Amino acid sequence: MQDLATGAALPPGANRYDVTAARPRNLPRAPLPAGARTVDMHSHVDVPEAQAMVAGVFDPMTMPLVRFSTPETRALNMKQNADRRDLMVDVDKRLAEMTRYGIDHQVIMPTPFQCFYSLPDAGLAVEATRAVNEGVGRFRDAAPGRFTALGTVPLADPAAAVAELNWLMANGFRGAQILTSVNGLELSDPQFEPFWAAAEALGAVILLHPNGFSDGARLSRFYFNNTIGNPFDTTVALHYLIFDGVLERYPALKLVAVHGGGYVAAYSGRMDHAWGARSDCQTTPLPPTEYLKRIWFDSVVFTVPQLQALVALVGAGHVMMGTDYPYDMAEYDPVGHVLESGFDEATQRALLGGTAQTLFGR
Repeated sequence: MQDLATGAALPPGANRYDVTAARPRNLPRAPLPAGARTVDMHSHVDVPEAQAMVAGVFDPMTMPLVRFSTPETRALNMKQNADRRDLMVDVDKRLAEMTRYGIDHQVIMPTPFQCFYSLPDAGLAVEATRAVNEGVGRFRDAAPGRFTALGTVPLADPAAAVAELNWLMANGFRGAQILTSVNGLELSDPQFEPFWAAAEALGAVILLHPNGFSDGARLSRFYFNNTIGNPFDTTVALHYLIFDGVLERYPALKLVAVHGGGYVAAYSGRMDHAWGARSDCQTTPLPPTEYLKRIWFDSVVFTVPQLQALVALVGAGHVMMGTDYPYDMAEYDPVGHVLESGFDEATQRALLGGTAQTLFGR
């Protein structure tokens, strides 16, 4: 295994955090538009104090990304946790990395592993969630003007989730990150209706983030439950939100899907075909892709044709530059990806930061 940037050999069992193998190197790159403000709208931080609260109670094996994986993958993930620890908790090191990658502003959110939906003690879940949010808030406040924050909510208890979302919006957060399912329930389940209603009424940004495919028995090897499973789980969640009518009932909902929304953008025509061909799929007054265009997406798709296809489908006003920093599956040249994709200057400005500034109010 080689470092793609230097060509140097990497030791066995290494993770690589640099330029992607998915794009050719040295593609023609447009200059950065004058005065453009770059915003990474998808990055993570960790709150050790919250993790300490659930130690011995929270079972990582309840998380699909852990449960459906091999011992080799779990060992490599543990190494990654050690590799990236400082970048998840140290504001100064994060700011230095932002400068390195040409990022002016970053939207931060908890690691998906700190969405404590599976805790057996509902009271502890609420307390640990608040600890996560307070920790994310401290990270944001340590560098005024550089970070926008999304928190988390205890979504296994919808009433508590609504209360926490109200707290977030009253304390300078722009919304919340949620996982793509809740202990086996789809996000379109009727019990979550009060949460969606509150999110729309509050103007909160709700960002969907997967944590492995929830039924990933066939995806355990080769990190497939991230490589395939993460975008697939997002794809399934979006289908339920569309076909079960959540986006029809809440047209002003500010919903964000990361990793380019999974596979929906690449194969969205199949949704519309099913809607038109079958009565059991015609559950909404509009074709499914019309609801897809109400969702915002990040740019973490790695290739030029895929980013171009996403922008062509939903428009530059619904696509934002993101990284998924600081994980191994992150995009480590987000500005370059936009500038190498052949867009006109107006589209570049929108993707680099304009769309995110409009959505998040920054």
